[in-house]
Amino acid sequence: MERTTITVRDDGSLRASGPVDVVDATGARWPLEEGKPVFLCRCGHSASKPFCDGSHNRESFRSAPRAEGEPGA
Repeated sequence: MERTTITVRDDGSLRASGPVDVVDATGARWPLEEGKPVFLCRCGHSASKPFCDGSHNRESFRSAPRAEGEPGA
């Protein structure tokens, strides 16, 4: 079974690849094209939340976390 991978992109969005569903608070799914990665907003400025529209560039969003230690620590 293929794994879903979430990649934290420096100064940008979250890239979700592999089998993925994006579901709202009511449980409704956004229609997504199978096999294409999904880019999720991380800066909070996208007009198409939860998806990225590139607003992080205009807003000079900066974040480059690295995986170190325990998750959530």
